Amino acid sequence: MIVTNLQHTARIESLHPRFKELFDYVRSHDILHMPCGRIEIDGDALFISNDNPECLPAEKQVLEVHRKYIDVQILLEGRETMGWKALDDLTDEVKPYDPQRDCAFYADRPTSWLHLVPGQLAVFFPEDAHAPIIGEGKIRKMIGKVRID
Repeated sequence: MIVTNLQHTARIESLHPRFKELFDYVRSHDILHMPCGRIEIDGDALFISNDNPECLPAEKQVLEVHRKYIDVQILLEGRETMGWKALDDLTDEVKPYDPQRDCAFYADRPTSWLHLVPGQLAVFFPEDAHAPIIGEGKIRKMIGKVRID
């Protein structure tokens, strides 16, 4: 997991060949004012889910994990808390991995918490179980989905 500000993404662009393409797109487009939904960048290899979700209390949110994609979650508006726990420490699976949705869910409690404000981002790799969208009210965020090749 990586937590940083959008202006410092150059430091992590070398970690995946599509990170620079994603961050260049985000910096050159006003995603906050684009319609919610999927934004195509490079088909299923790289896309953005532009969302306006209602936050949940921490005790109602579960951890999720992905195998095919890295999540790059960027907060656009509001405040968001996210939980984190190492994949190797998960024990309480509530929904097995679904390859179509590239997701499994766990009821384990996070071991660490992130508190993001607009312009901050969290990068979650397959070994990073994460519980996003924790807080109060609606937020605007985008999730860059970067396929692992």
